Amino acid sequence: MKIAILSRNARLYSTLRLVEAARKRNHSVRVLDPLRCYMRIAAGVFEIHYKGRALRGIDVVVPRIGASVTFYGTAVLRQFEMMGVATPNSAEAILRARDKLHALQLLARDGIGLPTTVFGDNPDDTADLLKMLGDPPHVIKLNEGAQGQGVLLAEKRSSAQGMIEAFRGLYANFLVQEFIREAKGADLRCFVVGGTVVAAMQRQAVDGDFRANIHRGATAVAVKLTAEESALAIHAARVMGLGIAGVDLLRSHRGPLVLEVNSSPGLEGIEAATGVDVAGAIIEHIAEAVRARAPVARRKLKAKGVR
Repeated sequence: MKIAILSRNARLYSTLRLVEAARKRNHSVRVLDPLRCYMRIAAGVFEIHYKGRALRGIDVVVPRIGASVTFYGTAVLRQFEMMGVATPNSAEAILRARDKLHALQLLARDGIGLPTTVFGDNPDDTADLLKMLGDPPHVIKLNEGAQGQGVLLAEKRSSAQGMIEAFRGLYANFLVQEFIREAKGADLRCFVVGGTVVAAMQRQAVDGDFRANIHRGATAVAVKLTAEESALAIHAARVMGLGIAGVDLLRSHRGPLVLEVNSSPGLEGIEAATGVDVAGAIIEHIAEAVRARAPVARRKLKAKGVR
């Protein structure tokens, strides 16, 4: 199987591990910087070149697209899809997950438990917006932030109003959510691959912080999920249309709540905390998906008269 990994940096831990896992299983693998991919689009014709040469014969592309290159990266991924290349996470699924508001709306529509969230645009509505949410503390977060960036905690209603005014002054899109105090600065990262939770860890924020992001110094340990938590993580990934996802849960008095669904979850923290070969699970999943897809592709070609 010929695998392409879309990644800006071939030396990143997650990219290196995927390359290692693919080669260990005798697959051909190549890392492509999405910003060096360029496309030709014509009626019924889709083509991608990379550093002066056409890309052909790729069976599956694994997107590791950072938030800063979402627009161009998903355009490249979509072009691969148009060329018939398989991918565990489609461009549209990544875009859904990157837009926190859209993601929450989709999850809520499917009855998935979430922290109560409010969203508004006009400053005249801020007081009623916060009234809809309930008593503070309130969590204010940028709609497209990542790794805990652009996430603030307002202990008082006046503080929440001040932070909201500041975000509006920057013309930023943001959400305001209830603070789940009983989570005590901890969350669960559930790594879903092909409809199965292959690894899970509990992340604990450092003292004085409420954001349980490893990039911000949080500690992580392996954790055993309840059946309800595992089912919820799988359900959330399925709703978002992601074959590979990092689903973040909070344990609350009313049961597990989905905090976020990440379309490009890092491997370093989860593999270190759990000892699970997550990269291997990803490669095995995409290999099986390509094998299952082959007979369908052959039938389509046969129907078109291609032998």
